[in-house]
Amino acid sequence: MLKGIFKNIRPDVGIDLGTSNTLVYIKGKGIVVNEPSVVAINTRTDEVLAIGEDAKRMIGKTPGHIITSKPLVEGVISDFEVAEQMLKYFINKFIANKISVLSAKPRIVIGIPLDVTEVERKAVEDAALGAGAREVFLAEEPMLAAIGARLPVQESTGNMIVDIGGGTTQIAVISLSGIVAWKSLRIAGDTLNKNIIQYIRENFNLLVGDATAEKIKLSIGSVFAADQPVEMAVSGRDLINGLPKEIVITDSEIREAIARSVRTIVSNIKSTIESTPPELVADIYRRGIVLSGGGALLRGLDALVRQEARIPVAVIDDPLTCVVRGAGLVLEDLDNLKDVLLPSTH
Repeated sequence: MLKGIFKNIRPDVGIDLGTSNTLVYIKGKGIVVNEPSVVAINTRTDEVLAIGEDAKRMIGKTPGHIITSKPLVEGVISDFEVAEQMLKYFINKFIANKISVLSAKPRIVIGIPLDVTEVERKAVEDAALGAGAREVFLAEEPMLAAIGARLPVQESTGNMIVDIGGGTTQIAVISLSGIVAWKSLRIAGDTLNKNIIQYIRENFNLLVGDATAEKIKLSIGSVFAADQPVEMAVSGRDLINGLPKEIVITDSEIREAIARSVRTIVSNIKSTIESTPPELVADIYRRGIVLSGGGALLRGLDALVRQEARIPVAVIDDPLTCVVRGAGLVLEDLDNLKDVLLPSTH
């Protein structure tokens, strides 16, 4: 009976530890955190000054002794200590006061990219354990995204999902709780931002930052031309005289900037289909391809994939939260969905 009481009050947590954003799901509460994966650190004192949205607002505006660090690069932990601090902050932000009576530590489900090494997997587990987890379960992000999209991943039918995040694009064909064919690319939302920064630098001699490039992508980024051209005023530093400068950039110029990266993503989707067993390809042809992640919101991307692959394509509702919703569903039915979890490195 006591065991049952502890089970009910135990604050199990699902985490989408993303390159751009970290999302946290608490069992029984839903998604409680959706903040940037950014930490601000005072290098003089090694003190963490801000985490999440507060730290993101400091990017590009800090004095020399304060740095803004992104502890995840291309989906994997690049700075272990900072990642642990960030996880601890997000976990404790909503559950610390609720569990102090019985000091129950949470079980945590975390999504990881497809092609991480065992060392990188261990780093994620150790960071979560160091942040206060009692048990850590890892699952591949495309699998969690498919579960979050309510695809029948446990059935003997082909499900294809393309998860376009900040640091990686992960393409997976899923059947019987496993990944049959897959590709993981280091080309995703952050790459498109870099493409935009480089294009503006080379064509306008203007230097803009990541935040500005992200804003341009969200505002006028597209794959196909719209009925009416769209333009946007952009400010930055003139590379010739070092003074502030403003230009007007159009949607056609942004399409030109990101075209190569978009083509690479679409080409890899097609090659993944080519390496998939024919019976599963038949299922995918009937059921279609599902796009998730922030990159799925790029205007016209679904139409381009549909045109190139000749298969129906759908963007799921609220693609930004798909992975963490999948982690939450695993937590809600852990016994039934345990086959989708990866073995522990410990």
